[in-house]
Amino acid sequence: MTDKKLHLALLFGGDSSEHDVSKRSAHNIYEAVDKNKYDVSLFLITRDGIILSNEDSLRVFDGEEETEVVNEVVPKMDLSNPLEPIINLNKEKNIDVFFPIIHGNLGEDGTIQGLLRLLQKPYVGSGSLASGMAYDKDITKKILDVVGVRNTNYVLVTPENDHDWNYEKISERLNSKILFIKPSRQGSSIGIHKVENQSEYAEGMRDALRYDTKVLVEEAIEGPEEVEISILGNENPKGSKVGAIKVPASDAFYTYDNKFVDASKVEFTIPVALPSGVADEITDMAIKAFKALELKGMARIDFLVSKDYTPYLGEINTLPGFTNISLYPQLWEASGISYTELIDKLIELAFEEFERQSKIAHDFIPLNSGDQKKVYDANK
Repeated sequence: MTDKKLHLALLFGGDSSEHDVSKRSAHNIYEAVDKNKYDVSLFLITRDGIILSNEDSLRVFDGEEETEVVNEVVPKMDLSNPLEPIINLNKEKNIDVFFPIIHGNLGEDGTIQGLLRLLQKPYVGSGSLASGMAYDKDITKKILDVVGVRNTNYVLVTPENDHDWNYEKISERLNSKILFIKPSRQGSSIGIHKVENQSEYAEGMRDALRYDTKVLVEEAIEGPEEVEISILGNENPKGSKVGAIKVPASDAFYTYDNKFVDASKVEFTIPVALPSGVADEITDMAIKAFKALELKGMARIDFLVSKDYTPYLGEINTLPGFTNISLYPQLWEASGISYTELIDKLIELAFEEFERQSKIAHDFIPLNSGDQKKVYDANK
């Protein structure tokens, strides 16, 4: 990185169910970033996928209702122009690096990364393909199986095969009385249900199919402890200390409300005490998964540890939360990297990956005039 002050652009919001969480993450990053190192521009993506200007995004940051700002600004836009939804990016000149903190759809599925690649700008986090694979729990599990990273068994349900499955069939297939229903491409525990009979299964499946056309039905792990690890790096990633989450006994799992609405009854243990070798195994599994998916920059990886202390990789979050109760920055804080230092390191990694990608050759082999005419004539 250069010694000059950098122009950093924060992208946040989006059209996913995690829209408000993303806004909270962006606000925390904005407050923590070293203003002596960075000039910061803000770009809020509305629930309809339209990027607001820095000025209008700041209005929302400063407390104006987002709906009121959107209703004032968007009708003035010429949406017949196909580039209008992203046109506000052109209002801020000389952006050096982007920090997308869009949780879920548009952010973690590879969409925004594709746009930033077209803009030929460095950005924090993984590329389009890696983001898309990690966002899809079904694809992630298939890759984990190939490289030998332990994860839970599951059945994939879609609208096309939904009629072939019910609670009894899947329970028998997975040898598990308790099942977890999860949309394949969602985050923050949206659409997840713990079910133990056909009535609960039918209701949970109806809800999960609202959020995705692919739904995983997973086996339950006996007596699980939920633990998490943060990964930081590109080609040589490192893991943080391992932390644990204990949710209230009245909650079936770590819910959206636990994560973002009221964490007062959730117990965080950082680092968590595990038998000898278990934390090392979790770190090795996490880094192996990070490399197999070709992730970059960061990821928070969630595990379930059974009562006999066998770890199972649960989910991979490529743009984890940065709220004041989010575990990704907390785990690094406990590992010796402050919130502000973490932002600096992620931006450094963005520049490193951009430089690495810029060295890849893309040779253009032109057709000679005769060959071009043959192609033209053949297509007449």
